[in-house]
Amino acid sequence: MSILTEIGEALERGKRKQVVALVKQALEEGMEPQKVLTEGLLPGMDAVGIKFRNNEIFVPEVLVAARAMSAGTEILKPLLAETGGTSLGKAVIGTVKGDLHDIGKNLVKMMLEGKGIDVVDLGVDVSGDAFVQAAIENEAQIICCSALLTTTMNSIGDVVKAAQDAGIRDKVKIMIGGAPVTQEFCDSIGADYYTVDAASAAICAAEILTA
Repeated sequence: MSILTEIGEALERGKRKQVVALVKQALEEGMEPQKVLTEGLLPGMDAVGIKFRNNEIFVPEVLVAARAMSAGTEILKPLLAETGGTSLGKAVIGTVKGDLHDIGKNLVKMMLEGKGIDVVDLGVDVSGDAFVQAAIENEAQIICCSALLTTTMNSIGDVVKAAQDAGIRDKVKIMIGGAPVTQEFCDSIGADYYTVDAASAAICAAEILTA
C-alpha cells in the first residue's frame, strides 16, 4: 500500500494523529506537498463525502474525519504557499442574519475544504452586506448561505440583493441550504444553487470552480 493510500484511509477513519504522522513522513521522503494533498488527503475526504451521502456514516464521523483533514492540511499550507500550490478557488460561508445555528454550516465548510477550496468562515448572524464585503475583500467566487429557521431564511434574499446592489452579482455564485430551504425558494429569490446536504454542496462548489 502506498503512503498516499494510507493517508486517505487514515483520514476516512478519522485517525488525526496517524494522518499527521503519515503526511510528515511523505514530506520527509521528498514527496511534493501538492501531491500529498491531491492524491492523499482529498481522495480520503471524497470517500467520506460519498459515504455520508449514502447514509453509511453520519455527522459525528464526518466531523472527526474533517478534523483529521484539517490537521493534515495545516502542515501542508505553508509549503503549498512556498511552492505555488493552488486551490480550486475561494468561498465565503456563514449563517444568515438572525440565525445562530452553525453545525450545518461548519459541516459544509469542512466538506468544501475537503475539495481543496479555500473557505472564509464568517460565523453566524451574518448580514447581507457582510457576506458581500467579505466576498469582495477575499475575491471569492462563491457565497454560501445557511439558514435553519423558516423565520431567518428570508435573510438569504438580502444577500442576493446586497450582491446586486454592490455590482458583483455577475462575479459570484450564491449557494444556499438549510432545513427549511428548497429549490423553489432558491428560484424565488434569485440565488444560483440549492443543495440538500453538505456533501452535495461541496460537489456543486467544485463543479462551479472547475467549469
